[in-house]
Amino acid sequence: MKRRTRVDTTTRLGPLVLVNPIIAASGTFGHGAEFAHVCPPRELGAVTVKSLAPFEWHGNPPLRTTEAPGGAMLNSVGLAGPGIGAWLRDDLPSLAASGATVIVSAWGRTVADYAAVAAAVQTHRSDTRGGPVAAVELNLSCPNLDGGRHMFAVDPTASAAVVAATVAVTDLPVFGKLTAATDDLVAVARAVVDAGATGLTLINTLPGLAIDAAERRPVLGAGGGGLSGPPLKPVALRAVAEIARALPGVPIIGTGGVTTGSDAVEMLLAGAAAVGVGTATFAEPRATIRIRDELARWCARHAIVSTHELSGGLQWA
Repeated sequence: MKRRTRVDTTTRLGPLVLVNPIIAASGTFGHGAEFAHVCPPRELGAVTVKSLAPFEWHGNPPLRTTEAPGGAMLNSVGLAGPGIGAWLRDDLPSLAASGATVIVSAWGRTVADYAAVAAAVQTHRSDTRGGPVAAVELNLSCPNLDGGRHMFAVDPTASAAVVAATVAVTDLPVFGKLTAATDDLVAVARAVVDAGATGLTLINTLPGLAIDAAERRPVLGAGGGGLSGPPLKPVALRAVAEIARALPGVPIIGTGGVTTGSDAVEMLLAGAAAVGVGTATFAEPRATIRIRDELARWCARHAIVSTHELSGGLQWA
C-alpha cells in the first residue's frame, strides 16, 4: 500500500509563521467573528479584516454589489466601517476569542489616516503583548472610493509616503496592497518595499462598470466598482510573478480569482508565499477551508512534503 505524503503547510510570511498559506482576504470575511460559526478562523493562516479608517465611514449608496460575467463580482461597498476605535472595542475581542491570526487592513484619505490606524493597533500586537493582531495591511489601491481618486498605489511616491508614516508608528509587519491598474507596478512595489514594508499583497480589485441597459444607467449606486473573482486570476498571477522576479525574497500574499486548491498552487508557483481568498467566500462561506484542504491533497498527490516548496517554483522557458 502506497503511503500518503504528509504535507507540512506551515508558511513563513516575512517574520510571521502561519499554520497554512490560506488567508481570508480583506472585505470578504467581515470585521469580526461573523464567519466563525461556519468557518473557524483558527483553521486559516490568517484573517484580514475589512479595511478600517480612523473614523466611521458609511460607504457608498446602494446597490453595492452585483454579479459579473464568468463568476465575477463587481462591488462598490466603498470601505464602509465603524472606525478603528469602535472596531478595537466591539469586534476585535470576539475575533481574538475565535483563535484568529489577525491582519488589520487600514485605509484613509491622507497619509496620517493610515498611520493613525497602525498606531491604534500597536498595543494589540500578537508577539510581545499577547494580542491577536499579527500585521497591518495598507489598502493603497481601492478603486471604489471617490472614483478611485484615493488610489495611492498608482504613484510610487505617494505609496512610499504612506508606508514610511506607518512603519514609523508600529513595529508590526506592514504589507502594501497594490493594484495592477498602474503603468509600472514594479516601480510602485519597489518604492513600497524601500520605504519599509515587510511585503506586498497582490492584487486588489480592478475598476469595472456594469450597465442596466433598460434603465440606461450604472447598476451600482456609485457608478463603477471593483471587479473580483475568477476572471482576475491571470492578471493576479502575472502581477505576482512579475514582482517576485523583480524583488526576490519579498513576501507576497497572492490574491485574485482563487477558487480551488489548484488555483492556490498556481499562485504559490508564481511567487506568492501565502494566498488570499476573497470572492469565493461570498458563494461558499467555507471556501477557504476547502481550498486549504485541496491544496494539501494536491501536494500529497505530487509528493510535495511542504507547501513552501511550491513558492516561486514556476519554471520559465
